[in-house]
Amino acid sequence: MVMLADGGFTWDPVEDVRRLLEFHFMVNAFRAGTIVAVVAGVIGWFMVLRRQTFAGHTLSIVAFPGAAGATLVGVSPLLGYFGFCIAAALAIAGVPRAGARGTSEESAVVGTVQAFALACGFLFVTLYGGLLDSVNSLLFGSFLGITDTQVATLLFVGAAALGVIVLVGRPLLFASLDPDVAAAHGVPVRLLSVVFLVVLGVAVAEASQITGALLVFALLVVPPATAQVVTPRPLLGLGLSVAIGMLVTWLGLACSYFSDQPIGFFVTTFAFAGYLLAQVGTRVAGRFRARGARTPLHTGIPA
Repeated sequence: MVMLADGGFTWDPVEDVRRLLEFHFMVNAFRAGTIVAVVAGVIGWFMVLRRQTFAGHTLSIVAFPGAAGATLVGVSPLLGYFGFCIAAALAIAGVPRAGARGTSEESAVVGTVQAFALACGFLFVTLYGGLLDSVNSLLFGSFLGITDTQVATLLFVGAAALGVIVLVGRPLLFASLDPDVAAAHGVPVRLLSVVFLVVLGVAVAEASQITGALLVFALLVVPPATAQVVTPRPLLGLGLSVAIGMLVTWLGLACSYFSDQPIGFFVTTFAFAGYLLAQVGTRVAGRFRARGARTPLHTGIPA
């Protein structure tokens, strides 16, 4: 990738923002990045809560052979992203999660799908034989060439995915916290698991187009995990997860624009730094609260 801007940051916020939004492809990049960050922040929060990060990781890997295979046959990588991710989500959803045996079976299926996906990805790249830059963009992300049509597609798909989460949000939260009790109360735990995995596949396919297939976890895992470190409250945690995702995406786009490095690297770095800051901050705050609780109350009255 060549340098996209003359020099780096000017450290004048107004001038830097003007340069960032000077070209239409960067405006589209910020639009697409914002959509992806919102969808990944919401769905990723449920994924972390449900302890299905391994499944999400596998779906992100599946995005790579999906896009590579689509490129190989000469169709839009968008079709490969969504087609392969949704198909893999359905395959994983075919294994019940109830009980220790169900969890073990799911992990085995997830690992099998992951290994097969990696093998297919390397095969498709070898058969493709194109420019290495094309492969790099599939793996590590790129904001170049995002069209108005792609932004509209992301908006439509993202709105549909969030709409599903809104509809099933309350029972999904119940089933995520205690599936056995939820099932006893008549909640369709099995159906919710299938629906969520399909929606997760859609979110992975969306995020992969910005961060790349290998770094999609930067948006799907780290902001939600950071939010859950800060607060256990669902609504506050969801809002914080989305806010962190948008912030690291915007910062990643800006740094990638003013340098020759892929956006996935910057998004991952900023997200990881935020997670470390949250961990340190909550531990320090916890120690201060514990110390305050142990300090005797001085009333000024002699014993």
